[in-house]
Amino acid sequence: MTTWVSGQPLNVVLVGVGGQGTILASDLLAEAGLRLGYDVKQAEIHGMSQRGGSVISNLRWGSRVFSPIVARGCADVLIGFEKLETLRFSDYLRHDGLALVNDYAIVPVTVSSGAATYPDDNLLREGIARMTPNQHWIRAVEIAEQAGNLRTTNVVMLGALARILGLPKVAFQESIKVRVPLKYQDVNLLAFDKGFEAAGA
Repeated sequence: MTTWVSGQPLNVVLVGVGGQGTILASDLLAEAGLRLGYDVKQAEIHGMSQRGGSVISNLRWGSRVFSPIVARGCADVLIGFEKLETLRFSDYLRHDGLALVNDYAIVPVTVSSGAATYPDDNLLREGIARMTPNQHWIRAVEIAEQAGNLRTTNVVMLGALARILGLPKVAFQESIKVRVPLKYQDVNLLAFDKGFEAAGA
């Protein structure tokens, strides 16, 4: 299990498809970093998100951070909310970085129209393995359903991240209370806990 060393900088790239909550997850992770006492910078690219296109967020924290941009080959963590998107952006990872993958497919238009095929899991895993041997796949959609709301899939992934890196749960729990509307806080806190538990299974 990968453990993040307290006090060390952290470079994270989050990728997904529009509607998966990639930006909220980035905001929650940024808030957690602030609560841990770090300087935090983040940047998003989500111009096509409402059309089902890729959503990418760069996030960095450390004692002093001057730029939010994570260069290709430099990410400590790649969080992929959709597995093909994870492969698409896997070149952001450093060789021994963590690929945290939601084991879930959203079929793009090129596939549904018959112009392309969706690769099987073996090809996806092999492709990501070319960038890093450190993969952790989680069935976050199923876990979110168990928590009571499919829209909490992104927070399930953050729970898994906290467990894998050894990040303090309380930083995320407080971030949820600050960043998520009151009526959705309980289900998001439950989703975080379930993701945390799943990563240790």
